[in-house]
Amino acid sequence: MQQKMPKHQLHPRNVHRDGYDFAKLVQACPALSAYVSPSPSGQLTIDFSDPKAVLLLNKSLLADAYGYQEWSIPEGSLCPPVPGRADYVHYLADLLGSGNGGQPPHGGGVQILDIGVGASGIYPILGRALYGWSFHGVDISPEALQALAAHLAANPHFKAGVSISLQQDPGQVLKGAITGKAVYDAVACNPPFYASAAAAAEENERKWRKLGKAAAGRNFAGQAGELWCEGGERGFITRYISESRELPTRCFWYTTLVSRSAHLPYFERLLNESGANAVHVQPMGQGQKVSHMLCWTYLSAPLQRDWARFRWQ
Repeated sequence: MQQKMPKHQLHPRNVHRDGYDFAKLVQACPALSAYVSPSPSGQLTIDFSDPKAVLLLNKSLLADAYGYQEWSIPEGSLCPPVPGRADYVHYLADLLGSGNGGQPPHGGGVQILDIGVGASGIYPILGRALYGWSFHGVDISPEALQALAAHLAANPHFKAGVSISLQQDPGQVLKGAITGKAVYDAVACNPPFYASAAAAAEENERKWRKLGKAAAGRNFAGQAGELWCEGGERGFITRYISESRELPTRCFWYTTLVSRSAHLPYFERLLNESGANAVHVQPMGQGQKVSHMLCWTYLSAPLQRDWARFRWQ
């Protein structure tokens, strides 16, 4: 039985808007079957507080909806929610399309930089599957990049449009990521949220208490560089904005996920002070969770039109 969980807040092109067909997903990933059971209303579901079940759900979604096989991440790594990350990619396509006569650009000529690509490689996978874009992924973790390279090798069509490199300085965002004469159409980023390991652990415990379960031995998953950094989300995005100002013509649109909406007025003020030509905040929702995509460009309107015309047409 298909579980109907309308997600009307998801992007109109998001294939996950109507919920999950668990019978079909089990065919894509048979291991998921051990975690699927009827809900009190009789609809098939999983325990969304079980990290293993959530991991297998996302693995099955990637295989079923996007044709990505053999996806795996190291134990304890951050497991990105595929529907929400697909929303980011769709809204990024709309953003680029705003300078292209309203048409999202397709093909390998569109170059995206992914800051903090992680072991999952979720943005390159979805961006390749949905729009055929090319990606360069950067991360501070050699282990994450090694894991990403392993499952990309099992998906040659995806690997052909993805390159990866190590960020040598964890204190930098764009510096060391945008090198040589590289120019990108957009930067995607899912920044660390917490300012310390202790803060992440405290939030993890709070989540389990809210679910009425013991936190001991449980984890919502995520490694150091994925979950926390100096200054947390506010500090990371502040550095990102500062570095982007020094590279105003190396990227059309700089973007990042913002989990804490209270930070948005501060970021918008920084961007106005930095001389950004346009700033856009895109709300994104999945279920009860609402996050935002912060986007900015330093290009004037004429340069935006020229960018689209010369790079994608």
